[in-house]
Amino acid sequence: MSTLRKFLLAKKYTRIKLALTKTNHFEVKATLNGIKGNFILDTGASNSCVGFEAVEKFDLFAQDSDVKAAGAGATNMTTQVSKKNTLKIGKWKKKKVSLVLFDMQHVNQALLNHNAEPVDGIIGADILKKGKAVIDYERKCLYLK
Repeated sequence: MSTLRKFLLAKKYTRIKLALTKTNHFEVKATLNGIKGNFILDTGASNSCVGFEAVEKFDLFAQDSDVKAAGAGATNMTTQVSKKNTLKIGKWKKKKVSLVLFDMQHVNQALLNHNAEPVDGIIGADILKKGKAVIDYERKCLYLK
C-alpha cells in the first residue's frame, strides 16, 4: 500500500477508483439521487454538470438559470440549475448538491468520435473542493473526505 494511500485513509478519506478513457479523461461512476451514472472528472470545470438528456434519468428538478455555460469548444450555452440533489461517489456522500444542467451533446459527440463511451455529466471543482479531493494520477484514484 502506498504511503499516500495509508496517509489519506488514516485521515478518513474514501478511495475511489478512476478509469482512464480513450480521450485521456478520468471517468468516475457516481450515484445521483439513487441512480447510477458515468461522469468525467474535470478539475477545470468550475461547476458539476449534468446533460439535459439525463434530467429524467436522475429525477432532477430543473430551474431556469441566468448562467451561460462555456467549455469544450462551445460558448454562451443556455443552462438550468438543479438544487438539493444527493451525490454518492464510492462511499463518499453529499446532500444538497447543486448541478448545472446544459446540452452535453457536443461533449458526448467528441467522446464518441474517439470511440469512448458517452457520459451523463461532469464532476467539477465545486464537488472536488467540498470533498477536499486528492487525485493520485499514477494509481488512477480519487480520494474524497
